[in-house]
Order: sequence, then structure tokens, then C-alpha cells
Amino acid sequence: MLKKTVTIELSSGLEASPVAMLVQIASQYESKIYLEKQNARVNAKSIMGMMTLGMGAGEQITVSTEGSDEETAMEEIQKYLLGVN
Repeated sequence: MLKKTVTIELSSGLEASPVAMLVQIASQYESKIYLEKQNARVNAKSIMGMMTLGMGAGEQITVSTEGSDEETAMEEIQKYLLGVN
């Protein structure tokens, strides 16, 4: 299992469209992927769960990945949140 704290660098934060893109990215991987903010932990592959976090630009979240492709999943999720495409 990998766990990293990431600061969201997307200018719009994680609103509807960026959340949908993040869910698409997460869904490409076999690993379990979770995002945590304060005491809330949601499955990154769940659009409804992701929308409940209400994450804005500059906020810190914790990303955790677990599974056969956890390293690649972590890299891609982190790149997306940092605005590196």
C-alpha cells in the first residue's frame, strides 16, 4: 500500500468536470484507490463519493493506492492533481 499527501494544484480545484476526469483515471487501474480529506475517505472510482469531498485548489488530500498496479496508479493520480498532463 502506498500513501501520499498531495496539494491540489488544479486551478479550479476538484469540481464536477475535474472530478469526472479523476474518476476516469482511477478506474483504469486494478488497485484500490482512496482519497482522504480530514476524516472523510472515499473511493476514487466513485463519482458520487468524490463529489462529497468538495476539494478546492491549494487543499491537501491523502491519496492511497493498494494493488498490483499501485505505483503507476499513484503516479498518474498525483500528476493529475498537480496539473501535470
